[in-house]
Amino acid sequence: MYTSDSALRAFREARHTFIAGARIDMGTLATTLGVDRTSLFRWVGNRDRLLSEVLWSLAVPTLDAAEADAAASGAARIVDVLDRFTADLIRAPYFRTFLTREPARALRLLTTTESDVQSRFVARVTALVAAEQDRGSFDPAPLSAEELARLLVRISESFTYADLISGETPDPVRARATFEYVLRPAVVPA
Repeated sequence: MYTSDSALRAFREARHTFIAGARIDMGTLATTLGVDRTSLFRWVGNRDRLLSEVLWSLAVPTLDAAEADAAASGAARIVDVLDRFTADLIRAPYFRTFLTREPARALRLLTTTESDVQSRFVARVTALVAAEQDRGSFDPAPLSAEELARLLVRISESFTYADLISGETPDPVRARATFEYVLRPAVVPA
């Protein structure tokens, strides 16, 4: 995340632009901020880095809300968090607008190692799985918490970006059913 006042100001303006459903253009952003493009790039990096930060800044409160509203423990909690998060992404108009407007960039920034959005998402899901494992309410074996998190993130991506990947309609109901199917065998008996 950005720390200087200038970078934070640029980030906030870019985030506002993104939520409004408009394309983040570095030249327009620089003009809005009253600076040249060189200064803007020095503050926030390139457009992909800025977009990644904006995307993650929107994912965090969505994940936080999903965790706050999820079932109490175990596999049910993991399913609820991922279900709520995936459904919220599928329904977010500004997010769908971005995916429609820039599908190749969106997939690259959200589903590959070129951006740290996916690694941050995997880390959050790993922490969620590990917390349930530490409580004794869930056992990811034979996978590690991180291996299972990677699989669950890929499932989320498959349903969230189904229109871009396979031409199918993004479907949170099918995503939930898949999360439940994958996590069912790993539930710790009471």
